[in-house]
Order: sequence, then C-alpha cells, then structure tokens
Amino acid sequence: MTKAEIVETIYERVGFSKKESADLVETVFHIIKETLADGEKVKISGFGNFVVRKKNERKGRNPQTGEEIRLPARRVLTFKPSLVLKNILNEEPVGGGPGADS
Repeated sequence: MTKAEIVETIYERVGFSKKESADLVETVFHIIKETLADGEKVKISGFGNFVVRKKNERKGRNPQTGEEIRLPARRVLTFKPSLVLKNILNEEPVGGGPGADS
C-alpha cells in the first residue's frame, strides 16, 4: 500500500476532502519521522512499536574483493508488531485462499 492509497482510503472511509486526507497523512508521517529522528520510540497501540537502535562500528568485508573494511556506527529503525497485529496476520490468509474471489 502506498501513501497515495492511504490518502484515498481515508478520503473514501472518513469523508474528508482529498486535500484534508493528504494533509492528515503527511502530518502523521511527519510527526512519526520527527519523533524517531529525536531517538524516541513510537508506540501505536494494536499495531506495534518503532524503535531507533544504535549499531556500533564493526568490521566488514567487501564481497567483491574480500578486503576487510570498517563499517561506521549508525542508527537503524526496527519494528516490533503488537500481539494484536501478530494474531491478525496469523488468523487470516494472505493473498487469497479457499473462498477467495478469482
């Protein structure tokens, strides 16, 4: 699902104008990005947690040459789904199954 599809879904389900729907989606994503950039966790109840973690500098290897290289320290984003989301994903078939429209 793309950001444009999220905007369209909000437009159809909530009744906001397309501009209001787009502004809402942009605002939510902007808040999430700012919060994560500040190193804070984003917890969405019933969905999951987004957490920024620090990875230390480490040794690596160039796969083409085999040469050893240093990989710099960096921050990575991780997502841990909530138990509610895990249960939903494991109860419903993805991509169709018995009884799916063809």
